[in-house]
Amino acid sequence: MIKHIRTMQSDLQLREEQEEMIISGYFAIFNQKTELYKDVFEEIAPEAFNNSLDADVRALINHETKAVLGRTKAGTLELKTDDKGLFGTIRINPKDTEAVNLYERVKRGDVNQCSFGFFITDEEVEHKEGKSYWRINGVELYEVSVCTFPAYENTGVEAREKQEQETSLRRWKTLTKEKLNNAKNNNVE
Repeated sequence: MIKHIRTMQSDLQLREEQEEMIISGYFAIFNQKTELYKDVFEEIAPEAFNNSLDADVRALINHETKAVLGRTKAGTLELKTDDKGLFGTIRINPKDTEAVNLYERVKRGDVNQCSFGFFITDEEVEHKEGKSYWRINGVELYEVSVCTFPAYENTGVEAREKQEQETSLRRWKTLTKEKLNNAKNNNVE
């Protein structure tokens, strides 16, 4: 399986409930075509997360496994789907300075993007008029992240050094192109 990460712009919301700090927002939006690169589009089906909502998912800062904000197993991350997408609520630990600092950055509006990491378990591809359309119908979700930088117009990306980010993006594009070529070759035969 190939590990995937998708990012998006989101309107994160903050609230304090009886002195509890909470970050919430949509980590994925359903049925929204996103251009991954020229003539290649992807969208997430409403049922994509059906088998992941009971999984042990972590909330991270910029996909960094050492920066855990919450976890479904611990009850500090809650995930659900609705008509719009995958919605999450993270309860911030007031004794975790890194989490509190992120909360304050979101509160100021300095950070407002989200992302998620997953393995694809079910997908469809359609090729027409020189374009490819991927529809992700099922995923194994392993993390959601609050992120700093958007990669595309309606998305965000993990905060890494630019060189590492570009290398990761090139590797992902190469794998996606290989999948497209294999799918086209299988359709031709």
